[in-house]
Amino acid sequence: MSARRKWLWLLVAALAGAIVFAALGPTGMQIRLGLHWLIEHFLGFFGLTALICLAWPRPMVVAAVLLPFAVALEAAQMLTPDRVADPATALSAAAGVATAALLADGILSLRKRRRKPEVLGR
Repeated sequence: MSARRKWLWLLVAALAGAIVFAALGPTGMQIRLGLHWLIEHFLGFFGLTALICLAWPRPMVVAAVLLPFAVALEAAQMLTPDRVADPATALSAAAGVATAALLADGILSLRKRRRKPEVLGR
């Protein structure tokens, strides 16, 4: 594994840990960006998905893992005394995952198509 990939995986672990802590940790210790919470969830999971796709370029597999994780993390907030699970927030997080994965898949497809040599005489 290259040094670049190791650093990317370290960033993935840090961002995933921050997202889990923000979702399940004490509300007084949350760092808020000042944006609407739906936008914060979208951006957090978009960034996590994009980083994972940089480290491991299999966007649809990444999405298949992160979509249930995003919804389960929101559902886990029912287990905390100071939180409420919100379906709109789970959908916002899932939309961030799906958007980043689809964007990464499109970029990878374009890169593959660009590398393919053109066949003359068609």
